[in-house]
Amino acid sequence: MLLMSKDRLETLLDYLEQKPEDSFLLFAVAKEYEQREDLSQALTHYIKLKSIDPEYIGLYYHLAKLYETINEDHLAMNIYNEGVALAKEKGDFHALSELNNARTNLNLQLGN
Repeated sequence: MLLMSKDRLETLLDYLEQKPEDSFLLFAVAKEYEQREDLSQALTHYIKLKSIDPEYIGLYYHLAKLYETINEDHLAMNIYNEGVALAKEKGDFHALSELNNARTNLNLQLGN
């Protein structure tokens, strides 16, 4: 009899149950849901992460992109703006560059 191993999402959810406020786990779970196209669950986990750890810089790009995907461009722009401000404050030039580029692309799409 073959034992089925847990898939990645199940494993991450088990870990998250033990550490519900772990930023990395929340982010990883959100990304897994996003890859499975369960955007509602992805959004729920990104928003929870933002409320628990608003300085988790990697969150901003991915949350904003998800908002773009679900046609919430104004929310995406707000998240990009928050992320840009945080990246400047932290001196994270890589994140700043990514967020600025994504924000500029969204502005171009919106005709601003």
